[in-house]
Amino acid sequence: MTVVTEDKTTAVVQKPGAVRFNWVRAAPWLYTIGLFVVWELLVIAFDTPVTILPAPSRIFQAIVQYWSPIWKNSLQTLFTTTLGFGLAVIGGLAIGLFIGWSKTIYAGLYPLMIGFNAIPKVAVVPILVIWFGIGTIPAVITAFLISFFPIVVNVATGLATIEPETEDVLRALGARKIDIMLKVGIPRSMPYFFGSLKIAITLAFVGSVLSETVASNYGLGNMMSSAQSQFNVPLVFAGLLMLAIEGIAMYALMAWIEKRMTGWAHRSTMAN
Repeated sequence: MTVVTEDKTTAVVQKPGAVRFNWVRAAPWLYTIGLFVVWELLVIAFDTPVTILPAPSRIFQAIVQYWSPIWKNSLQTLFTTTLGFGLAVIGGLAIGLFIGWSKTIYAGLYPLMIGFNAIPKVAVVPILVIWFGIGTIPAVITAFLISFFPIVVNVATGLATIEPETEDVLRALGARKIDIMLKVGIPRSMPYFFGSLKIAITLAFVGSVLSETVASNYGLGNMMSSAQSQFNVPLVFAGLLMLAIEGIAMYALMAWIEKRMTGWAHRSTMAN
């Protein structure tokens, strides 16, 4: 119902008892269902062999058929990813604060961090196998190595971009460098830090699966590698789907934490 106010503007008043559909909340589900429907129809239309691209219905059948190994391997991958990610959060925050403490330290260590991050982690996994053997430890370390760099960069960037005017004013008021770090630097870097967690958690899954594929007898990576060798393509896609679900869930958790901890930093007025 449209109502004309005294200032000649119009407003929409919802009728009592009317239910308003929330398209924003429903959009992820609608788009996902639409993707699977289009996928299913395309596979049927082009008569694509299951060994090339299985239809979603075949993938869901594989999930039901192999539910026990999928569940166990999913838990293993989630464990290694979460553990490696937790270590990356602690290590990345500590290293980021250390690098951002001084321009000299920033200039000296930042190129080394970039060089280390440029090394393909698949080349590091064999070294980890030599050191720790095949199993969970290489997967945890790989998840750590591949996910801590975004955290370091964002924390260091938050500290390095403090306005010089702010530092000058605080120094004029008698603040020491540690005071500037604690009262301005760290709070300023928190939006960068919590924002980087959403990136780091997805990269942690990449590291875990990469190590599990090469050097583990457990996890979704190992399961998909075994299914691939047996040409069980629906099971491979079932593993990919489970990885996507875990990744989305962890990303949503990080986004919720970011909103709870740094909601004050988000002041955008952009329209939906």
